[in-house]
Amino acid sequence: MSEGHHHHLHHHHRDHHHSHKESPANEIDYKKEEKHHKHKEHLGKLGAVAAGTFALHEKHKAKKDPEHAHSHKIKEEIAATIAVAAGGYAVHEHHKKKEAKKKYQEAHGKKHHHLFH
Repeated sequence: MSEGHHHHLHHHHRDHHHSHKESPANEIDYKKEEKHHKHKEHLGKLGAVAAGTFALHEKHKAKKDPEHAHSHKIKEEIAATIAVAAGGYAVHEHHKKKEAKKKYQEAHGKKHHHLFH
């Protein structure tokens, strides 16, 4: 083989383990799960804000560009729909995050008081 064929040097092994805390195979890392859902919740919020901003931008363009107003209104409605969907996704992930936090507390013997419900 020539020297140019070094494409196998950076492959990972199938049984490669990440540097996680050692825990029994059946134990779920609820803190990691909570953090994961928090990250996804933030991405949902970011998507909602970005799509909402784009919808407002298209609404403004529709007023300033009457010749292409119909096209801008369609883009506005699509962006608004995406903003609502992303907001719904953020709410869904928020609930998943709360669920993971509750499971973590239950698994670690912390009492979950319902004082303000």
